[in-house]
Amino acid sequence: MNIDSETVDKIAHLARLELSATEKQEMIGDMNKILDFMAKLNEIDTAGVEPLVYLSDEVNVFRDDVVKQEITVEEGLKNAPKHDDKYFLVAKVIG
Repeated sequence: MNIDSETVDKIAHLARLELSATEKQEMIGDMNKILDFMAKLNEIDTAGVEPLVYLSDEVNVFRDDVVKQEITVEEGLKNAPKHDDKYFLVAKVIG
C-alpha cells in the first residue's frame, strides 16, 4: 500500500490538521516509510515466539501500602493559609 496525497488529505481532515504543500509531501514520505517498516516486520516468522508482556520475570516489585503515620484533620489544616473546620479553602477558578 502506498500513501498518496488523497490519503494524507483525508487523515489531515480527520485529525483536524492543516498541512502546507511541503508538510504534505513530508507526511507522504514519513507514512510510506512507516508502512515499509511494517511490511518488513510482517516478513519475520514469529510462529514459535511467545508474546512479550513484561520485560522481567519479577512478579511484583512494589512494597505493600502500610500506614506509617496518621495525622488529624487539625494537624493537616494547621499550616493552611485559609481553611474552615474541615476543609482547605481555595480561590474559585470556575466562573
